[in-house]
Amino acid sequence: MPMPPAVLRIAVTAAGFLLTVGTAFAAAPPHSAPDRTAAAAADPADWTAPLSTRGRYIVDAHGDRFRLKAANWDGAQGSWTGSGSVTDPADHHAGQDSHGIPLGLDRAPMSQLLADFHALGINSIRLPFSNEMIHGTTPVPDGAVAANPQLRGKTPLEVYDAVVDALSRSGFAVILNNHTNTTRWCCGVDGNERWNSGQSTAQWADDWVFMARRYASVPRVVGADLYNEVRRDVLDDPNWGLGDNHDWYGAAQLAADRILTEADPRLLIVIEGVNWTGIPVDGLPHGRPVLTPARTLSHTLVDTHKLVYSAHFYGYTGPRHSGATGIGETHDARYQDLSRAELSAALDDEAFFVTEAGKHYTAPVWVSEFGIGAGETNAAARTWFGNVTDYFADHDADFAFWPLVGFEGHDDWALLRYDGSGHRSGILDSGDWRATAWQHLITTPGRTGPVAAVPLWRMLSTDHGDAVASLRVRATGDWDQGAHKAACPDGTRLAGLSHTGGRGLCTDTATGDLRAAEARQTVVTDERNVPSGGDWASGYTKYQCPAGEFLIGYSLRGERVSAALCAPARTALSGTGRTVWFDRSDTRPADAPGGDFAAGAYKGQCGTNEYAAGIAFTTRVGSRPGPAALLCRTLP
Repeated sequence: MPMPPAVLRIAVTAAGFLLTVGTAFAAAPPHSAPDRTAAAAADPADWTAPLSTRGRYIVDAHGDRFRLKAANWDGAQGSWTGSGSVTDPADHHAGQDSHGIPLGLDRAPMSQLLADFHALGINSIRLPFSNEMIHGTTPVPDGAVAANPQLRGKTPLEVYDAVVDALSRSGFAVILNNHTNTTRWCCGVDGNERWNSGQSTAQWADDWVFMARRYASVPRVVGADLYNEVRRDVLDDPNWGLGDNHDWYGAAQLAADRILTEADPRLLIVIEGVNWTGIPVDGLPHGRPVLTPARTLSHTLVDTHKLVYSAHFYGYTGPRHSGATGIGETHDARYQDLSRAELSAALDDEAFFVTEAGKHYTAPVWVSEFGIGAGETNAAARTWFGNVTDYFADHDADFAFWPLVGFEGHDDWALLRYDGSGHRSGILDSGDWRATAWQHLITTPGRTGPVAAVPLWRMLSTDHGDAVASLRVRATGDWDQGAHKAACPDGTRLAGLSHTGGRGLCTDTATGDLRAAEARQTVVTDERNVPSGGDWASGYTKYQCPAGEFLIGYSLRGERVSAALCAPARTALSGTGRTVWFDRSDTRPADAPGGDFAAGAYKGQCGTNEYAAGIAFTTRVGSRPGPAALLCRTLP
């Protein structure tokens, strides 16, 4: 979310960071889900939930493109700035006390708010919340819902329930967004830097399971946006894949897995990149990694068509600029300092590379926050807004403006502002300079209609434990106790392995789901399936699938191959094949489909017209005991 440049996003001095300590909260027992049987009939909508993904596009239940044209209805994440009195509106962002619920409910009836949202041309709402909101038991003040008296006496979570229901009935796609731990304004050094800044990762994931279950019966709740602007705290950086308590990659993988398997398998899983690392001082390492780590380590979910990556872009921040003015400001360029071509290159490099087809990281990218104020007079900032909205329009991008609702005379960033009498002003009025760019973004034609299925590529990583992405395999239990196990998602087969590092590559290209309907699978730990006269890797130990089966997984003990996991095919498989060696160099198809799934390691990969039927390795002293060769056979 935006903070004016005069406000520090990440404040540092030569002696160290300036720290504002967040408030703690006591968890309360979760509320029961509200009764939804009395909900009014839904307004007509031209799409059908649930949503899923096909390549770089989000599609609805019919396979038709659904572009997220969204805005952020904030407030439930909190508005208190962390200093002064929580009861004094002057100590809340822009003088707006949200009382921990979506803004505007004190000023306009829900029906008016939703009608105004429709008038903007949006079809989706990103709805922030805090973990503190989930556990709060104190009803909101009557004044906080003055224009919606039916909400009096409700807790912030119960008000959130009512908002979610109303949005769904009105035809909006709703994406739940865990914005903060505590109910306060984000995003600097504020005690909400990470998903686990004020709680354990386990509690955070528990809260996500609770929220996903709570709204599982609401038809148009379509997504879980896992956490907002993961960034450095006073002492340490978040990371992407180190396996420690600050590993955002691992935490997101855990929460996604639990949501899809324990709560609501319909939901899109939205994973934002890393927003900031390092100390913003000239000469010291610092910057905004955003989604760049996904080039070498991407997420593989148990449902391969539910991953959406996201990123935030504001003109006053930059690739290596925190957005601060004064303390914490560096001489790095802000996005608004970049030329149109430079901005395009930065957006490509930091986020939109993810939309490239045929990679292990290929997914839709949702710019879930961008924005600017109606009162902005800086020419560079205004030019940036025109350039960035042109980029989104030209790239047919999914987007969400920040913020949707504000108070007249307080927050001129809001698309819609309401005064104390409920009168609306904002971007729908002729005097708002942002309207031209907004209308261009909203109305520029993009892809519509059916989106064809595309070949899928996904990576497996056993860096810090198991990577069993198959629900069918999980249902069989622990198939190699004590080893690090990896299995391709259901519907895909193993296509590639790395010699070191434990990485794998899965695909469904050319075949779709190759596996037979039967539950049987084979764990191979010896050479009994290698036929007489069929030694395809002389001098090496060979774990080969039985006839009619193909590789879907593998396991390792340290670097050493422990087992191969095979599954029966739904069609007869050929016996001809070739050996692909990769213990001394890469051996991959010329166009390397799937991308670099094991950066810095030797890799072997079957062709797109082949399936893998065996793994060879050596235990010779002085040699690496990881996978050294694949048996690749031609698909029928």
